[in-house]
Amino acid sequence: MVKRKIHYKSALSYYEIAEGIRDFINDDTIIVCIGTDRCIGDCLGPLVGTILEDNLFPLPIYGTVATPIHALNIDKRLDEINKSHPTACIIGIDACLGENKSIGEIHTRDYAIHPGKGVGKSLPDVGMASIIGIVDASDNYDFFSSRSIRLSLVLDMAKVISKGILHAYYLNKGINIKI
Repeated sequence: MVKRKIHYKSALSYYEIAEGIRDFINDDTIIVCIGTDRCIGDCLGPLVGTILEDNLFPLPIYGTVATPIHALNIDKRLDEINKSHPTACIIGIDACLGENKSIGEIHTRDYAIHPGKGVGKSLPDVGMASIIGIVDASDNYDFFSSRSIRLSLVLDMAKVISKGILHAYYLNKGINIKI
């Protein structure tokens, strides 16, 4: 299993993300962003989906602020996605809990996301590759009502992840574009 760890404030964090997922981006890739807009700590995925849509990302995107994929609808939405894209390479994106010193890290991985694991939920795995953003410490058992998570952190991380995905797409297409 390959995992890259990048802090969102690092100068070339978007480039490191692009390199981490580059092998998974092709014309049959879809992006599945997990989370809800009803909780700051869990809105990373929907923000990424929305930012990609706003930037006219040419591959299918599921899970935005307007149409989130979350614990209550994930089974149904994944069934729909798998029927519509049976051969697709799915890259899953989600917020995550971690160690206090890891808050702000973004991890690219060559394996699926396990949504809900950090808060004791059993939900289906998502993706062949994944990107997670650590938004809070795992010792915060009150994750969904935590007042310590800053929207600015989650939004800045979402911007960096989106820029990395866009960059990976353009690298694979041989397009040299300044993002």
